Amino acid sequence: MESFVAYNPTMIHFGKNIVNDLGETVHKSGNKVLMMYGMGSVKKNGIYDEVVSELMKHKIEIVEYHGIRPNPVVEDVDKAAKLGREEKISVIVAVGGGSVIDSAKITGLCIAGRFKAWDVMTRAVKPKTSIPVIAVLTLAATGTEMNQFAILQNNDTGQKFGYGNPLCFPVHSFLDPSYTLSVPANYTAYGITDLVAHALEAFFANGNSSLSDRFVEAIIKEAMHCAPLLMRHLHNYDYRARILWASTCALNGITAAGRAYTGDWAVHDIGHTLSLLYDIPHGASLSIAYPAWLKFQREKIQDRIRELGVHLFNFSSVDKTIANITDFFRSIDCPVKLGAVNIETDKKQEIIDLMLKNKVNGTVHKLHPDDYSRIVELMY
Repeated sequence: MESFVAYNPTMIHFGKNIVNDLGETVHKSGNKVLMMYGMGSVKKNGIYDEVVSELMKHKIEIVEYHGIRPNPVVEDVDKAAKLGREEKISVIVAVGGGSVIDSAKITGLCIAGRFKAWDVMTRAVKPKTSIPVIAVLTLAATGTEMNQFAILQNNDTGQKFGYGNPLCFPVHSFLDPSYTLSVPANYTAYGITDLVAHALEAFFANGNSSLSDRFVEAIIKEAMHCAPLLMRHLHNYDYRARILWASTCALNGITAAGRAYTGDWAVHDIGHTLSLLYDIPHGASLSIAYPAWLKFQREKIQDRIRELGVHLFNFSSVDKTIANITDFFRSIDCPVKLGAVNIETDKKQEIIDLMLKNKVNGTVHKLHPDDYSRIVELMY
């Protein structure tokens, strides 16, 4: 087992009507908030009204920034940070899924340090402080509500990658499973794929950490058990709650303890390439990329894939393990081939070229430029 430091300062508020505590909690951090949200779904499903009402009960002044896209971009963060500085806000309330909360994390750094978002993402600057972020989660997927990471893309440079900093942990995160009841079937499935992918990324890091392996096993088994039930009963609160907590635990640090690095992350790099080029949902990019990556790595890490099969399916066949994971993604109507999202074979070189430009790689199982063509072939 590798040496490690465990640290997670985020306070999770979980359960039905838990947002009733939001105003009092926010008031402890400040009385003027920058409320960030996405393209408007929170207004349609009533979440916006509930959050605003709770803040107003405590006489908290609200400044809004909305329009955060599902694949979040640096321009929105720069605009939100400019607004936050001008209005002298003291706390950010992020209402949405991973894209909104990730954007809010970088916005907090940019307001406090008067930085440009891309300078933060590229580590050209070193933030020393942040405006506190309080998250109200509306989608079970990324785990950003309880970790220090954020992902942004820059369409001008053709880059998309992650950034991590302990300053990015939300101070509080409010998780009401009923806030995920209105998520449609496709994005529910993409979120489940994302949480499984996070657990797998940790599993394929180096380090003999048997308890972390068991956490990965439990999280993926919980997802695989609940997923078909939830997909048949999208308005079932209990199934939503179980998936929501599984997604939080998949990337809050418990699966990484005792490993070298937090995970391999090559599959996420591949997925970011697809999202950048074709704006496909993050979870859909992962359900396409993971089976291809596993097939590509079949000979190199077959012992580890075999261990995964024993943990998840009680058999040690490498090929059956890969097939079962692929079949699971397919069973919840996630795409497992590029053709399923209308990316035809004439796009192969375009994908390879962007992978080359962004030096797609893994932190543990290194990829080389000569590998890209084979991986892309396996995605078709």
